[in-house]
Amino acid sequence: MLGTRVSDLTTDELKTLVREAVEQTLLEFLADPDKGLELRQSMKIALERSIKAVREGSVLYSAEDIAKDLGLE
Repeated sequence: MLGTRVSDLTTDELKTLVREAVEQTLLEFLADPDKGLELRQSMKIALERSIKAVREGSVLYSAEDIAKDLGLE
């Protein structure tokens, strides 16, 4: 289709082209930018501490509660 004008496409070809463009854009938008990266040891330790604290009954706060306390919407 390289060099083809939109006006020369059939309806099905145009739908396919749009579908592929939307799919590619969504894949790029939703991709995990950290995929394949290694977690630093300090972050692993922090996450393990956090999980342990929750298991031991530590109070959890939702993002909504924190936003509300900070006056954010």
